[in-house]
Amino acid sequence: MKVVIITGTSASGKTSLMYKVIKLLLSEAVKVAVCKIDCLNTTDDEKYAELGIPVAVGLSDYICPDHYYVSNLEEIFDWAKGFSSQVLVIETAGLCNRCAPAIDGCLNICVLDNLSGVDTPSKVGPLLTTADVAVITKGDIVSQAEREVFRHRLSIVNTKAIILNANGLTGQGAIKLKNIILNWPDIDGLEHRTLKSSMPAAVCSYCTGEKLIGSKYQMGNIRKEIFWGRQHD
Repeated sequence: MKVVIITGTSASGKTSLMYKVIKLLLSEAVKVAVCKIDCLNTTDDEKYAELGIPVAVGLSDYICPDHYYVSNLEEIFDWAKGFSSQVLVIETAGLCNRCAPAIDGCLNICVLDNLSGVDTPSKVGPLLTTADVAVITKGDIVSQAEREVFRHRLSIVNTKAIILNANGLTGQGAIKLKNIILNWPDIDGLEHRTLKSSMPAAVCSYCTGEKLIGSKYQMGNIRKEIFWGRQHD
C-alpha cells in the first residue's frame, strides 16, 4: 500500500486538493482510504465520504495532534489494509508550524498557500523542509511577482522537493500529483519506520492540566527566555 501524508498550514486547501486527486485515482480503479487527524472537530470526513471511500477521523482533543498522530499510525495502516486499499491518505490538522509528521518511505506532501505571505516558507520548519512534494495553492489571487517570490523562497528552504502549483477548486495540479502518487513505491507497514524529524517537545505541567500561571507551577520540559530591555524612568 502507498501511504501519502498530507500536511500544511491551516486553510491552505489540503482537503479540496486531495478530493480532486482521489477522484482521479478512483477513475483508474485505485482503491483509496482516507484518515483525517484533527483536534476538536472536523467535517472533512463528510467531503471525502462523498467519494464513496472508507474514511476515518481521529480527534486528538487535549493531546498535541502530532503526538496523537504518530501514536496511532500502525492502527491507521491496519485499518486501511482491512479494506484492501492501495493508497492510504492521512491528512493532518496543520496547526503548528513546528509539526513534523513526515515519515521515511511515505510520500510526504506539504501544502502552502500564496495568501499566507512571502515569508511563510522560512517560518514553517519541518512541515516543509521534510516534504517530498511542496504544493502551492491560491496563486490565482496574488500577483505574478508574489507567486515567483513565494516559489523561489520555498525552493531555498527545501531544495529537493518537487514544487507544484495547484488549485483545489479547478483541479489544477491534481493530475501531476496523482501521477506522483501512483509512481511512489508501496510499503508493507509503518512499524519500525522513522520520522524524518523529531516531534515538538512536550510533557510540561501545562500538558498535564495545570492552569495557574507562574514559575513555581511549571515543571517538566520548560524553556525560559531572558528578555532584555531598557528600564523606564
